[in-house]
Amino acid sequence: MSPVCLRLVVVDDHALFRRGLVGLLEDMPEFQVVGEAGDGVEALDVIAAQKPDLVLLDVNMPRMDGVETVQALRARKINTRVLMLTISKTEEDLMGAIRAGADGYLLKNIEPDDLRKALLKTAEGQGVLSPEVTGAVMRAVVRPNREAQPLLSEREMEVLRCLAAGQTTHQISQGLFISENTVKTHVRHILEKLEAENRIEAVGKAIKMRLIHPMQ
Repeated sequence: MSPVCLRLVVVDDHALFRRGLVGLLEDMPEFQVVGEAGDGVEALDVIAAQKPDLVLLDVNMPRMDGVETVQALRARKINTRVLMLTISKTEEDLMGAIRAGADGYLLKNIEPDDLRKALLKTAEGQGVLSPEVTGAVMRAVVRPNREAQPLLSEREMEVLRCLAAGQTTHQISQGLFISENTVKTHVRHILEKLEAENRIEAVGKAIKMRLIHPMQ
């Protein structure tokens, strides 16, 4: 009896890595790759068209990153299983993906057979994590029971002050000497933490919470 064939979409902005991953998966009888994409915007169209069982999704991508893509999928009531596959070990990316509704979080140093097993577990509804990031999850779970932590990090506060001054992404990037993609990531985290829909609402909430003072 042949194994069940699960339909996959692979999303990664590095074409060489993506094509290598597609080739690897196509050699596994349990999987059929039905689509691929280089960023979240393209991925949403491919996923809507193909309706895959599973999506392998990178975190750091242009236009729309992996966390934003998961948020968009869940907002559209698309319940496809999503497994993040990334090089990022940061707690912000990890917990952001989990809160957005990802079903698992793996690092790209995973062995092929372990990836196969993780995909099968994800398809069955089991959550999977790379061993290297489980500690970060535990710290995030335990932290609320410890001394209260600042709502925003020091860098996020710097970005928030720039937003309050009406600066664009490019201006913030130049002023803080960080890339525009990094600025966008910080803005996304600020919106999530303040539960705001956009930059203007985030600034307004921050003023009400006395995180920042109104600009004179």
